[in-house]
Amino acid sequence: MSNIAKADFGQRFPWFRCRVRGLFATGFLFAAALVLGVAASAQSVQDDPASPDLPAPTPPAHSIDDLNLVAGDASMPSFADSIVPVNSRFRQSMYRHGMTLRLITQQQYSQNTLAAPVPPDEQTYIGQYPFEDAMLQPIFVADLRQLHLHRAQLYVGGVWNWVSWNPAGPKSFQLWDLYAYKAWGHAGGNPRVQMKAGYVSLNLEFVGLFVGGSTATGGQGVYAVLPYEIGMSYFPLTAPAALLRMQGPSHTYLKAAAQRSIDPGGGPEEVARNATGFRFIPHGDKLVAIGEAGYLRNAAKDAHEAWLRMGYIHNSTAYRNLLTGQPQTGNYCAYALMDYQFQRSSEEHPDHGVYAGASFMTVPDALNSYSRYYEARAYKEAPFERRPSDLFAFVASHTSYSRLETNNLMAQGKTAWRSGSTFTASYAMHASAGNFLAVGVTYLAGPAITPRVPNALTVLGSWTTYF
Repeated sequence: MSNIAKADFGQRFPWFRCRVRGLFATGFLFAAALVLGVAASAQSVQDDPASPDLPAPTPPAHSIDDLNLVAGDASMPSFADSIVPVNSRFRQSMYRHGMTLRLITQQQYSQNTLAAPVPPDEQTYIGQYPFEDAMLQPIFVADLRQLHLHRAQLYVGGVWNWVSWNPAGPKSFQLWDLYAYKAWGHAGGNPRVQMKAGYVSLNLEFVGLFVGGSTATGGQGVYAVLPYEIGMSYFPLTAPAALLRMQGPSHTYLKAAAQRSIDPGGGPEEVARNATGFRFIPHGDKLVAIGEAGYLRNAAKDAHEAWLRMGYIHNSTAYRNLLTGQPQTGNYCAYALMDYQFQRSSEEHPDHGVYAGASFMTVPDALNSYSRYYEARAYKEAPFERRPSDLFAFVASHTSYSRLETNNLMAQGKTAWRSGSTFTASYAMHASAGNFLAVGVTYLAGPAITPRVPNALTVLGSWTTYF
């Protein structure tokens, strides 16, 4: 199996794998989240009359959430949903100077339940040997009104990412985001034009892979690696980029970006060549151009949410041709995704309800190990009346592996799968202010390209905290 295949396959399954140790770890995470959440909530109520557990007041024209992640395909929880109360002296003293600081942590554990763990140096997919992951992400944001730039941000983020199996990472301690944001005009309550320029991880900006649209609850299930396989930047990696979003009439939009390519060898190779993330153009990495057009209608009392997006990613970097073995340019990814709200469960919160969606992606067989991706998903936001921030999801996917790749492997006398399918059920729980617990189970048919290892049933527990 090639390095890029291992690295990208590791990215494809970041959730859902554990056995006895995994069940114990999940229980521990759940208990710890509840204990910490209860303590934090009690302290919040004591110190902050406007506790995040109480109904939020009508937001003012300007609020601290103007300094949250904006203009992306995914959103982060409000600052009111944090371990550190939004009205604390720390938060408000920084906000008076137009600044905010946020810290995100995540731990997860996963393992296959159908077979005993293989030796660490023989694993080919996440969970085949007990897998552990930990992440620490500080984010600093400042508005630029002091520079007479309104509706503008300076967004700075770093990341420490550790994994027990490096191809599933990569392990890194580096820059995550460093960019300036600016918005102009108004169009139906949204800025007419938005721009970001600097170092940006584009997985939060394009395609829309987060189920439910939130980084706190939407990272569950499998997701396509194809956009990353052809060089688009993704967490925890970053790259210099400039992107522009333009709001059109009747809920339509256009987005475009120019980005320096991630290393064709995958995440571990990128970190080996660019350990800090600051390196502007490592030798051989060329331009990635992305264009996306979409229709996005947010849920309202008189309308169900609907989101259709289609895009094309082109990379001018040379990739190894799997047939000839020679470098070749012209790698690309074409994609189309649709999500629609079929049922609304709350008049007060029109976004609550049942959704369904589908995805299709394709890349050239000759330049990539994973060539086609199909996904169907169904999910419910607020599955229980008293759990308005939870999310239940079921995701089924099918990935076709490159025929050239698998033919080459079989010609060498190796075994290989021609494709892989997954079926995932997951539940993301808002345990308390700032604490999110996710548990799930995935059945994997064809879990790795090579060798042809048996199918797997993996489970996972994941705990994410926003400070």
